[in-house]
Amino acid sequence: MLITSAIVTGLGLGSMYGLLALGFHVTYAVSATVNFAQGSSMMLGAVFAYTFAVRLGWPLPAAVALALALCALYGALVELVAVRPFRKRGSNAWLMATVALGIVADNAVLFTFGKEPRGFNMPWAAGSLKLFGIGVSPLQLLIPAAGIALAAALHFFSRHTRHGKAMLAVVQNPDAARLMGINVPAAILAAFALSTVFAGAAGILIAPLFNVHSDMGTVFGLKAFAVAILGGITSAWGVVIAGLLFGITEALITALLGSIYTQILSFALVIVALAAMPNGLFGRAEVKKV
Repeated sequence: MLITSAIVTGLGLGSMYGLLALGFHVTYAVSATVNFAQGSSMMLGAVFAYTFAVRLGWPLPAAVALALALCALYGALVELVAVRPFRKRGSNAWLMATVALGIVADNAVLFTFGKEPRGFNMPWAAGSLKLFGIGVSPLQLLIPAAGIALAAALHFFSRHTRHGKAMLAVVQNPDAARLMGINVPAAILAAFALSTVFAGAAGILIAPLFNVHSDMGTVFGLKAFAVAILGGITSAWGVVIAGLLFGITEALITALLGSIYTQILSFALVIVALAAMPNGLFGRAEVKKV
């Protein structure tokens, strides 16, 4: 029973890590950069949804839709302010710039939203279902389902829509894509907006299980980046599967050994896995032309 409960919990956590890691995958695949403010994007999704749904009393669907739209705008801002100016100059300073912008966002929320954690209660998620003889919250089932659905939607978008194919063209050869009339800067901007939508969705889904506060995305963002590297940051399904594996492993360690060992052993296992597979579970070695 203990192991079954840990696996169910781990699937929920792992799906959240997978959603955050998908954001890292999208920006890296299109622009060879990543958004280190991804944890802040997750926090903003939860804070915006809480503000609209709880403080203002909006219907949950409307609150979630506007929260995700604002997350997309934040992602576009990250690309315009913290990434594009440095990429134009061939500088890697976007690494620190995205971190700095995430810290600015965290502190802006701290001053406006407050430092006290807030509970984001959803009546429909308060019940309990029986699964394999254990009580499970509906939200613990929704999070993995939503994570897999969003990963499938990304796969469909990139393979079967005009804008998705344009983004794939940018991935393969930006210069050729530009010659074919594709607006490469717009594709990269869209990738950053999409990455923060994934992060915001993760924050909204996990908010009822954790308190909403300005620092909630910091550790989650770090773990999600580890998941992205572990899964192979160039593989969308790879980062999702790695997220599920990481979440289950983390939950099992907590259940069997105690939370004091969770961070030590989970990250130690990541190091061991990357030492054995430097390109991640599903990543491919980059071909360098000489």
